[in-house]
Amino acid sequence: MSNYDSGNDSILEMYIFESETLLDQLEEILLQSEDNAELTPDDINEIFRIMHTIKGSSAMMEFDMLAHSSHKLEDLFFVIRENGIKKEDFGDLMDLVLNFSTFLKGEVEKIKNNETLLDENEELIVETEAFLKRIRGLSQDTEAKTPEDLIASPSDDSQPDMLETADEEDFFGDISFEEIMSDEIEDSEENTDMDQISDKLNIYCLHTRFNEDSQMENIRAFMLVNKLESIGKVIKTIPEQLNNNPEAAGTILKNGFFCHLETTADKETIENIALSILSVKRIDFVDCFEEEVKLEIDAKPEDVVTTKKAIEKVNDPNKQKNNVQNLISVDLNKLDTLMNLIGEIVITESMVFGSVGMEGKRDESFEKASTQLQKLTDELQDIVMSIRMIPISGTFKKMQRIVRDVGKKLKKEVEFITMGESTEVDKTIIDGIADPLMHLVRNAMDHGLESTAERIAAGKNPVGKVILSAQNVGGDIIISVSDDGKGLDPVGILEKAKEKKLLVKPEEEYSEKEILNLIMAPGFSTKETVTEFSGRGVGMDVVKKNIEKVGGSISIESEKGSGTNIFLKIPLTLSIISGMEVLVGEDIYEIPISNIRETFKITSNQLIKDPDNNEMVMIRGVCYPLIRLHDIFEDKKCETHIEDGILMLVDSGDTFACLFMDDLIKKHQIVVKPIPKYLNHYSIKNSGIAGCTILGNGSISLIVDIPAILDHY
Repeated sequence: MSNYDSGNDSILEMYIFESETLLDQLEEILLQSEDNAELTPDDINEIFRIMHTIKGSSAMMEFDMLAHSSHKLEDLFFVIRENGIKKEDFGDLMDLVLNFSTFLKGEVEKIKNNETLLDENEELIVETEAFLKRIRGLSQDTEAKTPEDLIASPSDDSQPDMLETADEEDFFGDISFEEIMSDEIEDSEENTDMDQISDKLNIYCLHTRFNEDSQMENIRAFMLVNKLESIGKVIKTIPEQLNNNPEAAGTILKNGFFCHLETTADKETIENIALSILSVKRIDFVDCFEEEVKLEIDAKPEDVVTTKKAIEKVNDPNKQKNNVQNLISVDLNKLDTLMNLIGEIVITESMVFGSVGMEGKRDESFEKASTQLQKLTDELQDIVMSIRMIPISGTFKKMQRIVRDVGKKLKKEVEFITMGESTEVDKTIIDGIADPLMHLVRNAMDHGLESTAERIAAGKNPVGKVILSAQNVGGDIIISVSDDGKGLDPVGILEKAKEKKLLVKPEEEYSEKEILNLIMAPGFSTKETVTEFSGRGVGMDVVKKNIEKVGGSISIESEKGSGTNIFLKIPLTLSIISGMEVLVGEDIYEIPISNIRETFKITSNQLIKDPDNNEMVMIRGVCYPLIRLHDIFEDKKCETHIEDGILMLVDSGDTFACLFMDDLIKKHQIVVKPIPKYLNHYSIKNSGIAGCTILGNGSISLIVDIPAILDHY
């Protein structure tokens, strides 16, 4: 335990931040090395540097146990740097260092929470010393040499079966693997002797169309490629880059998705496999020549990468140095304060414009000044919001560790694929979705993916796939967790829900989407036995609540035998949003623009009622329930005749309804303020209120909680 005076907060905060950053970096290096099945010299040196830094800073802060533990790992990687690591020891090394990383993270978390640290971690220390003796070729009762001894003794370069370390990265620089491989594929195709190709091997050109409302077409195309590679080799795709390419979705939506598949399978088999992917509408076999011509016409000159340009890219060492970003660490509380001040400026601005407008004294100079002020305020707001935005890649990388650990415990082989890691989200929202994402990934591993034997029996690739992706769609972020496992069984879910008495209407009235949404009911679980990871019926309901807490929604797609897609729709930020000011009786409410689909008026003849006498509205052949806001908020002074008010179609995830109100006032930016804590015992949030905001005239307007209203009513 440390005797360090925790009163010096700035130094302690810097230590915690640096340690967490270094340990995240350590875990990233280890997981990447495990995927590549090798530790490069750069990796070994970087791990050694990380442990040396943590050891030094922990000793300075008088966290002796952390310094001692880090010193043991530093010794281990000193030996590995001198002698390498045998292939048969590589897996055990990864397990050991990852366990050490988890332990060190836990202790740093204790420091952050001002908890008591362990005096010693004897189990890991003993395990490390035993491993150190093993890789040195010593018996268990022989003492291993210290780094000081190793400096004096030359390393033995003739040890067998060592993992070779590659220096190719130094040559290729920042050329992507895809660029190099595409050149090699083209060269190999030109030089291949056609007589050596099997008579059964064919090349097909596929043109795939997805459903118009499917969204995230590039991710669905990526899943299709993965599926097709189970029966052959996908040589080329159009667009070529699917992940981390936001323009690919629009291209696929407009032109469809093309790919060249080399396989021995027949057309019927290919078509069946392609159509098993969710949202695939149609697949056509097109002429390769025509498709190649289309590629040449559509290709932009800047998209063509020649070998000569690639070599120039390698030989330009200064280019990478100039891209180094200048970064500083800022306390999040300071950013919160800055964001609150911006919110107050926005409110004050609307007050000034509102008061001048009421007096009717606007002149030309005021109009110019107010327009300029509004422009500067908007720019300032955008910059402050962008400061709070951080890439979601950090959260995604944490999921990789979960996939690795759960896969080992469940003895499942899994390929973990991430897409859109550079997507930026508000720091508060990222903190709020970390736990839900972790639960969804664990569910995909435990519930979704079958065992290796079951996958082989079903004719699937023994290695399952879990895909985690993020993408900007309008003012929201869509995050999807997908797997190619057994999918959800609607019949089984309905039976389980009936058994748990979770049904609220006759089972024959449930649509497939409603049945799938039953897995988010409290106490529901499709797992027959309780395991370390699932089966207790606690999870998906908490996921839903946490996502809704940050203003998001969740929807599920699944096909039995093919896999499951779970989509999270979350806002970019919670602080300042676009809202529609609406009138209900004499009161003004705000409805978030992200929940609004359209507004319209109807006649009394268009109003229909269901057998339970509930009001419904028919729009383009689809029936939606009608919810009167004055009934929810108990406002007596309002329009009750359907022709005198206005209807607004709103949604939350897969749930839609029409809200009836007196009138629309205007769309504007609103600063979201929380409901005061002393009102919590009145169950304000359960009555359809998400928060409040201050209007231009200084009065308070309540923000309507659309997800809560659609769930409750």
